[in-house]
Amino acid sequence: MEHRFDKHYTRDEAGALLPQIRKWLELLNRLRKDLERYDKRLSGLTEQGNDIGGETVNNWIRALADMQEVLAEFQRRRIFIKDLERGLIDFPAIMGGKEVFLCWEQDEEEIEFWHDLDTGFSGRERL
Repeated sequence: MEHRFDKHYTRDEAGALLPQIRKWLELLNRLRKDLERYDKRLSGLTEQGNDIGGETVNNWIRALADMQEVLAEFQRRRIFIKDLERGLIDFPAIMGGKEVFLCWEQDEEEIEFWHDLDTGFSGRERL
């Protein structure tokens, strides 16, 4: 059977990553807020026809680079962020010979849900 993903997680493997993932999500959300702040500052400066402050640009570039670095960690592990604000994460897994996603939201203690590859959050079922 053809699988869509080349990496699959057991519930234990995915669960073991949660402490690290919590840290990464926290960082990503902080960086996202920083970027929004810098964006506002930059568009305010350009509208006024000012030279853009080098420091703001540098901070913006650094935040973007940091964000890409963290996103690359998810990508390398084949873990999917479905909703950054909610901290909604999918891990590819095999259940009963079928490819599914183990699904976790950041306020959940552990991984307790799964859904089909195509149903998403609304199709969540308890493990």
